[in-house]
Amino acid sequence: MNLSIAVLLIVAASIMALVLAIARMLKAPSVADRIIALDVLLSAAIALCIAAGLSSGRVLFMDAAVVLALVGFVATIVWARVVDRSGDAEDLA
Repeated sequence: MNLSIAVLLIVAASIMALVLAIARMLKAPSVADRIIALDVLLSAAIALCIAAGLSSGRVLFMDAAVVLALVGFVATIVWARVVDRSGDAEDLA
Protein backbone atom coordinates (compact mmCIF):
# COMPACT_ATOMS: atom_id res chain seq x y z
CA MET A 1 0.00 0.00 0.00
CA ASN A 2 1.30 3.39 -0.92
CA LEU A 3 2.23 5.66 2.00
CA SER A 4 0.09 8.54 0.76
CA ILE A 5 -2.97 6.30 0.55
CA ALA A 6 -2.36 5.08 4.11
CA VAL A 7 -2.01 8.66 5.38
CA LEU A 8 -5.20 9.64 3.55
CA LEU A 9 -7.09 6.75 5.13
CA ILE A 10 -5.79 7.67 8.60
CA VAL A 11 -6.85 11.29 8.15
CA ALA A 12 -10.31 10.33 6.86
CA ALA A 13 -10.93 7.89 9.70
CA SER A 14 -9.68 10.40 12.27
CA ILE A 15 -11.94 13.15 10.98
CA MET A 16 -14.92 10.79 11.08
CA ALA A 17 -14.01 9.81 14.66
CA LEU A 18 -13.70 13.49 15.61
CA VAL A 19 -17.15 14.30 14.25
CA LEU A 20 -18.81 11.34 15.95
CA ALA A 21 -17.03 11.99 19.25
CA ILE A 22 -18.06 15.65 19.26
CA ALA A 23 -21.66 14.62 18.58
CA ARG A 24 -21.44 12.13 21.47
CA MET A 25 -20.01 14.77 23.79
CA LEU A 26 -22.92 17.10 23.04
CA LYS A 27 -25.67 14.50 23.43
CA ALA A 28 -24.23 12.16 26.05
CA PRO A 29 -26.60 11.22 28.87
CA SER A 30 -23.89 10.89 31.53
CA VAL A 31 -20.48 12.22 32.45
CA ALA A 32 -18.88 8.84 31.87
CA ASP A 33 -20.06 8.89 28.25
CA ARG A 34 -18.59 12.37 27.81
CA ILE A 35 -15.27 11.19 29.22
CA ILE A 36 -15.19 8.30 26.76
CA ALA A 37 -15.98 10.69 23.89
CA LEU A 38 -13.12 12.92 25.05
CA ASP A 39 -10.83 9.91 25.03
CA VAL A 40 -11.89 9.15 21.45
CA LEU A 41 -11.07 12.77 20.55
CA LEU A 42 -7.63 12.32 22.03
CA SER A 43 -7.08 9.08 20.12
CA ALA A 44 -8.05 10.81 16.87
CA ALA A 45 -5.61 13.62 17.64
CA ILE A 46 -2.87 11.06 18.20
CA ALA A 47 -3.71 9.41 14.86
CA LEU A 48 -3.57 12.79 13.12
CA CYS A 49 -0.15 13.48 14.67
CA ILE A 50 1.10 10.15 13.42
CA ALA A 51 -0.32 10.83 9.95
CA ALA A 52 1.40 14.22 9.89
CA GLY A 53 4.66 12.59 10.96
CA LEU A 54 4.40 9.95 8.24
CA SER A 55 3.60 12.45 5.51
CA SER A 56 6.24 15.02 6.47
CA GLY A 57 8.96 12.67 7.69
CA ARG A 58 9.52 14.72 10.85
CA VAL A 59 10.03 12.97 14.16
CA LEU A 60 8.60 15.92 16.10
CA PHE A 61 5.05 14.79 15.29
CA MET A 62 5.77 11.36 16.74
CA ASP A 63 7.03 12.98 19.93
CA ALA A 64 3.83 15.01 20.12
CA ALA A 65 1.79 11.82 19.67
CA VAL A 66 3.64 10.15 22.56
CA VAL A 67 3.10 13.17 24.80
CA LEU A 68 -0.61 13.25 23.90
CA ALA A 69 -0.90 9.55 24.70
CA LEU A 70 0.74 9.98 28.10
CA VAL A 71 -1.36 13.00 29.02
CA GLY A 72 -4.50 11.26 27.82
CA PHE A 73 -3.77 8.17 29.86
CA VAL A 74 -3.26 10.16 33.05
CA ALA A 75 -6.34 12.31 32.36
CA THR A 76 -8.51 9.24 31.78
CA ILE A 77 -7.36 7.69 35.06
CA VAL A 78 -8.05 10.92 36.95
CA TRP A 79 -11.53 11.32 35.46
CA ALA A 80 -12.32 7.66 36.19
CA ARG A 81 -11.41 8.21 39.84
CA VAL A 82 -13.56 11.35 39.99
CA VAL A 83 -16.57 9.51 38.57
CA ASP A 84 -15.94 6.52 40.85
CA ARG A 85 -15.66 8.64 44.00
CA SER A 86 -18.80 10.62 43.20
CA GLY A 87 -20.83 7.43 43.52
CA ASP A 88 -23.18 8.26 40.69
CA ALA A 89 -21.95 9.60 37.38
CA GLU A 90 -25.25 11.42 36.85
CA ASP A 91 -24.55 13.76 39.80
CA LEU A 92 -21.61 15.42 38.03
CA ALA A 93 -23.64 16.65 35.05
